Amino acid sequence: MSSEASSEKAEEKPKIDVSKLVAVVPPASEVLGKKQKQLTEKRIRVRFDRSLNKPIAKVPTKLAEELGIKKDDLVEIVVAGKKKARFTAELIDSPDVNTVWVYPGELEKQGVADNSIATIRRAAS
Repeated sequence: MSSEASSEKAEEKPKIDVSKLVAVVPPASEVLGKKQKQLTEKRIRVRFDRSLNKPIAKVPTKLAEELGIKKDDLVEIVVAGKKKARFTAELIDSPDVNTVWVYPGELEKQGVADNSIATIRRAAS
């Protein structure tokens, strides 16, 4: 009796077609071929450039491409989530992608030191 009961249970459950499940998952080549989405902000090192006499941020071109920043766009630099300053972007060729050189006036008033870590993003118009 027990062998008949087990064979009936096996017949009741239909086998799952694995090929239908696999069809839902995209192939690896399709996933890898897609472009990465553009970054909106990035953590960088802020350095003061005392030769600047107006609110300008010298942004490396590679960093600007990653963030979608163009020449003369407004960029916002935020230190510790509280201290914000806006600068006009000036693109420079620099081997150090994670350092942005800025006019120190506004940041010094807020108590930000040279060589601080900050977040840079394109300013909302």
